[in-house]
Amino acid sequence: TTPIATPPIPSARDGTHDLNVNPQATLFFIMGCCSSCCRKKSEASAETEMTAKGAGSKESGKSVVISRKMSSPKVQINGTKVSGVGLALAGVPVEQDAAYWEWHIEGPDGEGDQDEEDESDAPKFGVATKKDGKFFKALEVQADDGDSTPEEDGTALMRAISVVNGDTVGVAVQQSDLPMVQFLLNGEPLHDMAINRFRGTVYPSIYLVDGFTATAVFDEDHWQEMSPHARFGPVIAARGII
Repeated sequence: TTPIATPPIPSARDGTHDLNVNPQATLFFIMGCCSSCCRKKSEASAETEMTAKGAGSKESGKSVVISRKMSSPKVQINGTKVSGVGLALAGVPVEQDAAYWEWHIEGPDGEGDQDEEDESDAPKFGVATKKDGKFFKALEVQADDGDSTPEEDGTALMRAISVVNGDTVGVAVQQSDLPMVQFLLNGEPLHDMAINRFRGTVYPSIYLVDGFTATAVFDEDHWQEMSPHARFGPVIAARGII
């Protein structure tokens, strides 16, 4: 740090000032210089801090979208909106301890009470491990031979939930302590559907059925419901596969 030159203190002996000097005015003058110096340093520090925060916000603001590479070729993708039939994965894994996101549903209007039999033809929600083109080609072969199991079609960590037009499905994933996937329908917890214990890297996912369109909402400003707990934040796009 470059030392700051202090202005000469008025003196009766240097011949540059009048002998009748006001000591109090001299003291105020020196204090004013020090105050100005501190203020400039404070402003510089604040500017540096704001710049650092701005850079971090830009990085964390990276959008999360549905991955074309990890989704079925039978699924149509537009950003976070998906339609068609088959499995679709987001391009970013769930890496934090607790994360929450929503699926906003467009589809048939509900008529009367829904029963459990409807869930066999309902969309599935949850998480899935990484997928690629080879997986979906193998899945097509299995489909020709007969029905696939959840382990084979990639939906082992997903649950079928009967939904109608306008519904909101919330998915909450926690990985610390006891790994768990929780589900909510229009803000109401579906405790019986919770998945306890899973291993490996997982991605937000959905298995679509004919007649439905779903939009994944990872931005908390656009959530329609509350997450189960304050610790469940939005998925952080630290890295991903588009």
